[in-house]
Amino acid sequence: MNDGPLDANTINALVADATAAPSQHNAQPWAFRRLRGMDVLRLYADPERALPHTDPENRGLLMGCGAALFNLRVSAAAAGLTPDVRLLPDPASATFLAEVSLTRTGPRDSSLARLAPSIRRRHSSRLPFRDEEIPAAAKERLSEAARVEGADLFFPDPWHVRSIVELVRDAEDTEALDPGVHEETVRWTHPEPSPVTGAADGVPAGAFGPRQHGTSVPVRDFAVGRPVPGRGWAVFEKNPHIALLGTAGDKPLDWLRAGQALERVLLQATADGLVASLTSQPLEWPDIRWAVRDPLSAMANVQMVIRLGYGPEGEASPRRPVADVLDVTDVT
Repeated sequence: MNDGPLDANTINALVADATAAPSQHNAQPWAFRRLRGMDVLRLYADPERALPHTDPENRGLLMGCGAALFNLRVSAAAAGLTPDVRLLPDPASATFLAEVSLTRTGPRDSSLARLAPSIRRRHSSRLPFRDEEIPAAAKERLSEAARVEGADLFFPDPWHVRSIVELVRDAEDTEALDPGVHEETVRWTHPEPSPVTGAADGVPAGAFGPRQHGTSVPVRDFAVGRPVPGRGWAVFEKNPHIALLGTAGDKPLDWLRAGQALERVLLQATADGLVASLTSQPLEWPDIRWAVRDPLSAMANVQMVIRLGYGPEGEASPRRPVADVLDVTDVT
């Protein structure tokens, strides 16, 4: 076995998988640093990619970074490595989120490695799903995926699902009155075809999905009133399957853990043949967020609303090249 540092190609592949994670508006708010001569990767938040109006506390930013961290763990396990993770290792730094030591010894986590094929297959789908039940066994696997990462996943009843759809509409109405939020949505979403924008981030027009006939599902409309060439209308499922991902606490450490739990749920859903879309709209407004929580559950803080089901996979969103998100630095 090679006892030297991991080669650059291996590190690049790990980071490329990490950056396949979802993030709010696909802003990709992460940066990675490799410690020179060591098998250590550090994860940082990129403040330049924050959404100060939409996400003033950086809750969504940290969840996106947590999702990227989980993908890194999965990719490392699939490569035969053991990732040893320290979260928030420097209390004096708000942007230094995690340090991952990659070792060739130690117990292999086969449950992580099994999720590796789902990393590249997972795409948010804002398309109509079939009105088809999700088996109880599949729901339990998703709930267990959240629990393993220190979070909870709750499937509310149809009455509460309808109330969540209404809360999404309320959030959209509130957003329409906030020019800062509107400006951020316009900045990070691209109604023109991808060859026109050439963007390596943000949400492309093909990932917007069609407009809804009615409002039966909680899907964010990234067009925000702008024309989108070729975008049509569609009837969505009447009885959407919604899951609420939540945590006991509501601090940066909880958001990082929630992001890892979210990605574990999404990769498990992909492995089970499910597709998903995410919405945080009603969670972005304190006076609405409290109402998303189901009063019948023990969940203290809802961190994400997940729509799940069977249907077409969504279009892949662009990703920044590894060279833009990874650098090598001396040990400090």
